[in-house]
Amino acid sequence: MSNPQAPHKKTEKPSSEADIPAPPADDQSLENEVVSDSIKELETRCETAEQESKQHYERLLRVSADFENFKKRSFKEAEDFRKYANELLLLELLTVVDNLERAVQSTDNENNAAGCVIEGVEMTLKSLLKIFEKFSVKVIDAVGKPFDPNFHQAMMQEASAEYPENTILREFQKGYLLHDRLMRPSMVVVSKGPEKTE
Repeated sequence: MSNPQAPHKKTEKPSSEADIPAPPADDQSLENEVVSDSIKELETRCETAEQESKQHYERLLRVSADFENFKKRSFKEAEDFRKYANELLLLELLTVVDNLERAVQSTDNENNAAGCVIEGVEMTLKSLLKIFEKFSVKVIDAVGKPFDPNFHQAMMQEASAEYPENTILREFQKGYLLHDRLMRPSMVVVSKGPEKTE
């Protein structure tokens, strides 16, 4: 009896890359197109970025130039302001100069020179006080007022039966305020009260 032969099994080989079929030509061209589109998109984005960068740089240059011009203009304006800041005050003082010149001229022409000089000085003082008032300069009223070190500078003390202690008796020099700011304190003599007898 013959042995029946077992059916012969075919062993399968493991698949290798060589066995993978190559993609069709259409798939390859599609892949190339995708890569090509990506490169073109990147190039376009790069060009756009370069243009934007150039525009920003040009804008920066313009802004820098404008700022330099602004600085120069501001410096010149500040310089002009410092140069001509007192113009209004000096213009007002010209009337004082006019009064003094008139007083000098009148002393040359008239016999009563002393009276003319006094009158000219009085006119000049009035003109100056008007100018001070116009520019908010106020005289500090000190005599008879309590001594205040914020506005007065004590030069000496004197005994006084008329004025209580720490009251201003006399002024050596008037003090002035510009608006509410002290320009110059009054130089004063301050009472130390009645003289004490032993």
